Amino acid sequence: MSNETFQVSGAGLGFRRCMTETLAEVDASQIDFLEVAPENWMGLGGRFGRAFREYTERFPFVAHGLSLSLGGSSPLDTEFLRNLKGFMALHNVQGYSEHLSYCTDDGHLYDLMPIPFTEAAVNHVVSRIHQTQDILQQRIAIENVSYYAAPGSEMTEIEFLLAVLKEADCDLLLDVNNIYVNSVNHNYDAARFLTQIPGERISYIHVAGHYTEAEDLLVDTHGADVIDPVWALLQQSYDLFGVKPTLLERDFNIPPMAQLLQELHTIRDHQRRALPVTAEEYRHAPI
Repeated sequence: MSNETFQVSGAGLGFRRCMTETLAEVDASQIDFLEVAPENWMGLGGRFGRAFREYTERFPFVAHGLSLSLGGSSPLDTEFLRNLKGFMALHNVQGYSEHLSYCTDDGHLYDLMPIPFTEAAVNHVVSRIHQTQDILQQRIAIENVSYYAAPGSEMTEIEFLLAVLKEADCDLLLDVNNIYVNSVNHNYDAARFLTQIPGERISYIHVAGHYTEAEDLLVDTHGADVIDPVWALLQQSYDLFGVKPTLLERDFNIPPMAQLLQELHTIRDHQRRALPVTAEEYRHAPI
């Protein structure tokens, strides 16, 4: 199984179909990599398919899945995984990540549902990650997700995440906005949560905006600008673990390309300000 995945660096952007024309005007040096949901592009022809092929020849790409349902009870979609493997090889996609959640029951739920924080759920998810990695013949990364309820929990969010990472021997797509959203909604210290992350597992990072429903309820929308506390958490992650490739997510209310590029510039500013971390310092990071 290959460990040579997620060979990207710098600041990246989530690629959406509405960007197929505006991205053509952007100098390739302004965006270090792009991320796509493979479900939205696999087998796509026509002008969108042609545009996608052109961009995969200009930019490094990673794939971020939406539908594998790692925590679901229905059988893993092995046909999708085999098609995904071919798609990634065809377009030289650098790695595949998925959400640590489920999105299926008898059919697709069209939302990312939280997995119960239990030992049984750890074992279930780990088995499905192993199966996924065996089919793709490479490590995948799992994303820590936002959630709004945690019924039947036997452990904390961080304990559940760490158990899955250890037992599945997979990588982590660290979403700092999700940590911030969850810290407000579930009343924990986001900075302390971050110190417990195994930095050597991080393949890359997501940063995004969210919607404030109430003082104690944030909704992870990817539809707004990144706010200062999330930027601060991103900076803390660099200071703790070193600079990691970082991707800006924007799924709706997508602003002009110039504004997106400005947020990428902000990511690079934080990367330049990052403190160098030695192995000894990392081992003694406060917990």
